[in-house]
Amino acid sequence: MTARPSPAAAPPEAPPEPTAWEPQAEAPRLRQWSRDLAMGAKFAFTGGREGWVRVLLTGVGVGLGVALLLLTTAIPSAMQARSDRENARTDMQFGTTEPAKSDKTALVANVDTEFHGLDVRGRQLEPEGIRAPLPPGVQKFPAPGEMVVSPALKSLLESKDSGLLRERLPYRVTGTIGESGLIGSAELAYYAGAQGLAKYKDDVSGVTRIDTFQGEPQPSEELDPVLLLLVLTVFVVLLMPVGVFIAAAVRFGGERRDRRLAALRLVGADGRMTRRIAAGEALSGALVGLVFGTGFFLIGRQAAGSAELFDISVFPSYLNPTPVLAVLIAVAVPAAAVAVTLLALRGVVIEPLGVVRTARPARRRLWWRLLLPLGGLGLLAPMIGKGNDNGDFNEYMVTSGVILLLVGITALLPWIVEAVVARLNSGSVSWQLAVRRLQLSSGTAARMVNGIAVAVAGAIALQMLFAGVQSDYTKSTGQDLSRAEIQMSVPHTVSVDDARQKLVDTRGVLDAVVLSDSTLGVRGKDPDTSVMLTVGNCAALREAAKLPSCREGDAFAVQGVEYDEATPELAEPGRKLFVDPSYEGDDQGAEVPWTVPRDVKKAEPRKDPSGWERGGFLITPSALPAAAASAADAQIYLKLDLAVPDVRDLVRNTAAEIDPLTNPTTYTSSERSERFDSIRTGLFAGAACVLALIGASLLVSQLEQLRERKKLLSALVAFGTRRRTLSLSVLWQTAIPVALGLVLASVVGLTLGVVLLKMTDTAVAVDWPSVLAMTGIGAAVVLVVTALSVPPLLRLMRPDGLRTE
Repeated sequence: MTARPSPAAAPPEAPPEPTAWEPQAEAPRLRQWSRDLAMGAKFAFTGGREGWVRVLLTGVGVGLGVALLLLTTAIPSAMQARSDRENARTDMQFGTTEPAKSDKTALVANVDTEFHGLDVRGRQLEPEGIRAPLPPGVQKFPAPGEMVVSPALKSLLESKDSGLLRERLPYRVTGTIGESGLIGSAELAYYAGAQGLAKYKDDVSGVTRIDTFQGEPQPSEELDPVLLLLVLTVFVVLLMPVGVFIAAAVRFGGERRDRRLAALRLVGADGRMTRRIAAGEALSGALVGLVFGTGFFLIGRQAAGSAELFDISVFPSYLNPTPVLAVLIAVAVPAAAVAVTLLALRGVVIEPLGVVRTARPARRRLWWRLLLPLGGLGLLAPMIGKGNDNGDFNEYMVTSGVILLLVGITALLPWIVEAVVARLNSGSVSWQLAVRRLQLSSGTAARMVNGIAVAVAGAIALQMLFAGVQSDYTKSTGQDLSRAEIQMSVPHTVSVDDARQKLVDTRGVLDAVVLSDSTLGVRGKDPDTSVMLTVGNCAALREAAKLPSCREGDAFAVQGVEYDEATPELAEPGRKLFVDPSYEGDDQGAEVPWTVPRDVKKAEPRKDPSGWERGGFLITPSALPAAAASAADAQIYLKLDLAVPDVRDLVRNTAAEIDPLTNPTTYTSSERSERFDSIRTGLFAGAACVLALIGASLLVSQLEQLRERKKLLSALVAFGTRRRTLSLSVLWQTAIPVALGLVLASVVGLTLGVVLLKMTDTAVAVDWPSVLAMTGIGAAVVLVVTALSVPPLLRLMRPDGLRTE
């Protein structure tokens, strides 16, 4: 009988072999992370059609955001490139002595003009020697009667609507200006050949002699606190929606991905490993997005060379992203993809038999969501009341405060959507389908709207801020448009009477008033006291002063002008004065003697059409010595009939016919600070790009949502649900979160706008039309995206969508 072996004698069982999915306890943490991330990336690219479609959608969504971020980092270099190009072609001498005539000098005349509201940069060139400097982008000096033009101006001249401009520029085009001579691809500019410019040298026409086109860079002034606040807020408001969309894009296809991850639990993967694998899938999509984003940026960079936005154009070579910021984007976007994925999965239980997502989830908590906007207000509150007079704003506190307020929207919106849709019940079939879908996935619906809500809130706040402070950067010109719309200087080489008659004969000109200006001094050379002298007929003089009575031959002394204390003393009858005295260092004046007449009359001051209150003496032409007539600078003030089409261009054509160097000035009632305008223009340009991103990203997100619900839609159609009902349900699913998001955006935007206005020490006023306009634009973008998603929705609503492999 064989003894049975003792249990103690039995060999111990070998430990089970660890499966491929079990993490090795001894493996370093970094290796474990890298292995799981790499496995997730492998599943993304080798997981069949579902996997690579999700990667493609994520890549497109992330890529659009990356492209806009790269464009933003390239804006500073583009602005610097434009400034460098402008300095490189400067033909004005600031703070330097004009060079003497030599074989290295050239005469340059400014002949800028306008056409249909577009600025045209023009210069006439006359070389004075064989080594005269050439402007950048020009190979050789154009001969008299010829010109070289920018490509944009050449296209404009060749168009059928440019007849008036061709009449004004009667030169033969012999070449084009190279890129190095232009500040933008759409700039309208030309250089025309000229001769005899020396006779205008001492005239009012602005002819200068130069020996180089390389100007000195103008030192940049520091932004005042309010403008700095505007810049900081603009950047935050424009970039926040981009970040929100990138965060939403890396979560495309999240529900299907989680169901696939449940299968991994069946073969031994634990919860942490599945989350790391999911992060690896998101990381792969983000990396593809970086590649797509680079491609989108290069395409957009090239397209920028043929586009003009708010009168700003650039060359593709200008748009070079700042290297440090580009590297930061390349690192931050994948890192954000991993972080967002891990954060999103913290409330999802992935088990071997499925994803515990359909069970009743815990209600979202409100308290921590309120901490974000309250924290933002807390950072901004200490700077209330500073403005331009009470100290600078802390850049970091401003940026952080605005970010927290806008991020608060993304935290509050899911709670609001959940709370509202939980109380929505009865209604039509399409309404009930939409509400039930929103009740099951309110977070997904809120993510789609987050970007729109952030963009609208930021736009409302900025609109309030710009409207509130623009009066501080807008000043009245004093120009009286009821008396004149255009002012024009007449060169001394042109007969003033002939010029006036030609202008009066121009279609659309109602009246032309001529006032000629000179100076009266107590001595012919270097007088220590001098006053203004204005010459014109009685009708013209009445535009410059209040006259008791007037007839040809009269002279008037203007009394009561605040800055003019010398006229009452010099208005003594019989006193000898000198017209156009000479001054040391200046060109020789006429020095024509003039005696104050015995019957000189007193006149009260009145602002002329330009807004200038003249002092000194006013005399009619016959009272001026003939020898002094050529010393006066004539100005013609034109009253126009604005109902005549192209009346301003007709006047400019007549002015060019009188003399090519005349430069009519169009009157405006007010003018704004160039820096304020440039910031505002930058906001509009950036907002246009962000809106394009919003629309494209929403469309991608909508298509991804429809793709995930393909089988559900097909099943409903197979059971007889009408397509019209399903289409309306999709519309309701979009409209409800959008309406809630826009209401929240309006509240946050108004709050932020009020705080920013109080920070600038400006009276709080709400521009309701602008608020409604911003909200309407956001809603319009969503409606357009919804309309574009209808055709693919109809294709998905087919019973054969239930087919599977």
